[in-house]
Amino acid sequence: MYYSIRHLTRFRYSAAISESMMEVRMQPRTEDLQRCLEFRLFTEPTSQVMSYIDYLGNTIHNFSVPGRHTSLTITAEALIEVIPPPVRPVALSTDDWQKLDLLTASDDYWDMLHPSRFAHPSSLLEQFAQKHGITRDADPMTMLMHINDIIYNAFEYVPMSTTVDSPIDDALRDHKGVCQDFAHIMITLVRGLGIPCRYVSGYLFHRTEDHDRSEEDATHAWVEAMLPNLGWIGFDPTNNLIATDRHIRTAVGRDYADVPPTLGVFKGDADSELDVGVKVSPRQATIPEDIVLLPVIPWPPPGSDMEQEEDDQRQQQQ
Repeated sequence: MYYSIRHLTRFRYSAAISESMMEVRMQPRTEDLQRCLEFRLFTEPTSQVMSYIDYLGNTIHNFSVPGRHTSLTITAEALIEVIPPPVRPVALSTDDWQKLDLLTASDDYWDMLHPSRFAHPSSLLEQFAQKHGITRDADPMTMLMHINDIIYNAFEYVPMSTTVDSPIDDALRDHKGVCQDFAHIMITLVRGLGIPCRYVSGYLFHRTEDHDRSEEDATHAWVEAMLPNLGWIGFDPTNNLIATDRHIRTAVGRDYADVPPTLGVFKGDADSELDVGVKVSPRQATIPEDIVLLPVIPWPPPGSDMEQEEDDQRQQQQ
């Protein structure tokens, strides 16, 4: 399936500011069953946009606007190909719990097994887990699908009911939230079972027949869990789905703090107002002849000094 994506972000300031600096995580990833064929990023006022790739393989664009301005508009456009995933097993063996323990015995999944800024246990979460019998029961796949279903049915999807920095206790207490909250709750529960789990930010292509709860003109969030012999498998607790070719991934991290679409600062005494609009549209089934495919860049480069440095850093965390 081919998609075109247009993601517009506009900041308005109550008074002129003298400078703004911004990081942007909007370029879809190229890996596995997804390819980012084309990506463009524009700003108004115009700025020089730079980019780099972080240790998780996310592409991050950054820029600064040095002159005085009262608004900042960021427009990202992308062309994506997503191949439908293979049919996933509905259950694994109970022996896969032992395989998971062997898989996570090294430090490779340390970051995705331990608490992070927005995904950490609380007394309310422990009560929720006990109420719904979330323990190492059945097999890992069955339990993940069970948790996905529990969150979908236990919480009401209510836009604007939480903020980007809301703790999971807000949603747990009020029984409502948005995709970010549901992803953080699921990540914390899944990590508590010893399954590596990470946060995914991106987009969801909406069709009328799917009856998705999440908003069509916004970004989306879900989770990925590591399973033996299957790798990272996506689960969408907002819509009670296993991720399909309708899910378009832009960035992965421990939680939202690692992957906000925009993150920046400005100089000046002003309040800011944010507007966001997202449009995901299906495209023709062939790649335009004049398109230049974006390369797949392994990060860090295999055998590089940076790869060795990251291995050393992981060891120091222990």
